[in-house]
Amino acid sequence: MKYLKTLYIQVLIAILLGILTGYLFPGFSPTAKLISDTFINGIKMIIAPVIFLSIVIGIAKAGDIKMVGKMGLKAIIYFEIVTTIAIVIGLVTANVIKPGVGIAQPTVSAVQAVPATEIDWKEFIAHIVPGNIVEAFAKGEIVQVLFFGILFAIALSKMKGEGLSIIAGFEKINKVLFNILHIVIKASPIGAFGGMAYTIGKFGFGTLAILGKLLITFYVTGLAFIFIILYLILKLNGFSLWKLLTYIKSELLIVLGSSSSEAVLPNIMEKLEAAGCDKSVVGLVVPAGYSFNLDGTSIYLSLAVVFLAQLFNVNLSLWQEITIIGILMLTSKGAAGVTGSGFLVLTSTLTALKIIPLEGLALLVGVDRFMSEGRALINVIGNTTATLVIAKSEKLIDVKKYLALVEPGNKQS
Repeated sequence: MKYLKTLYIQVLIAILLGILTGYLFPGFSPTAKLISDTFINGIKMIIAPVIFLSIVIGIAKAGDIKMVGKMGLKAIIYFEIVTTIAIVIGLVTANVIKPGVGIAQPTVSAVQAVPATEIDWKEFIAHIVPGNIVEAFAKGEIVQVLFFGILFAIALSKMKGEGLSIIAGFEKINKVLFNILHIVIKASPIGAFGGMAYTIGKFGFGTLAILGKLLITFYVTGLAFIFIILYLILKLNGFSLWKLLTYIKSELLIVLGSSSSEAVLPNIMEKLEAAGCDKSVVGLVVPAGYSFNLDGTSIYLSLAVVFLAQLFNVNLSLWQEITIIGILMLTSKGAAGVTGSGFLVLTSTLTALKIIPLEGLALLVGVDRFMSEGRALINVIGNTTATLVIAKSEKLIDVKKYLALVEPGNKQS
């Protein structure tokens, strides 16, 4: 029975129990949501300080500001290329499977609560720079904390010897935070149970029957992206996708249960550092990726746009689909740090296109929760892959250490 003490086995059992509880006792869903939210809040309370300390320690100890700038630029280019591929794959799959064909159109009255809003790009750009850094930490604004952390690290690196005591103090505080994380993670099976019980109890399996084709299309597309695109990216860099997924399997199951990629952000950072990735890469790429490298969200958005077009019998031309790609390349990045970003971005995209009615969004509300787990899983795997690729390209990964821990059978030189 030793395997029952393994975290990922406990989480897996908790997910199955959550599904059963949600199905048999739907009235338990409010309590289940409370359990899930409490667990996620336990992780969120340390995300901002962990990101800040990781980026400060990494950059300040590296001491090479030009290297950090180069790494940041490389990460942005990588994010844009890979998320664009995700958007294109979503569009192609939606056109082949046609998930929106044959589904009854929603009534207008059901969607009056969905506003025809657009992303305010001036506000988005201004939002990157925190007006109050204490508020940014309090609200968990990842992009703002990342921005302040980079500035703090640059300023600290200019102090040279005088700043060593500060760095040493930060390293000790960081260890304390990760000790807190390890305590909270022990409760992850309970959090996963609550998250799954809430999803099934609140939305039931009826929604799956109605929009099963859309769900199948989304998950088929997501799996194709992971096992073709991300597989090839890792393969070209000398890494194994399967071994990586095995290495982070506990985190993936926590994401599946909690439906939140943020729930494992500190874990992923810690595991990547343990596997030989330099702290400066992990501290910069992982938090930035959580805001700008949303592969799963990109697939969902492109798929949802075509689904709604099919729902309302709107025949999209090739040029219109190319326009969708261009719009989503921008709007998918505009969701960084915005609550309810998926629907906001989708609404702003439809508003910009002006050819697809917003009424169809109501139909997506019920099934969205069932797709959120998939989006979060793809986002986590995508960001883990991005960090490895950037670290390898910058020669900031101890490959021997990585292979020994993650791929013990790989004899890569």
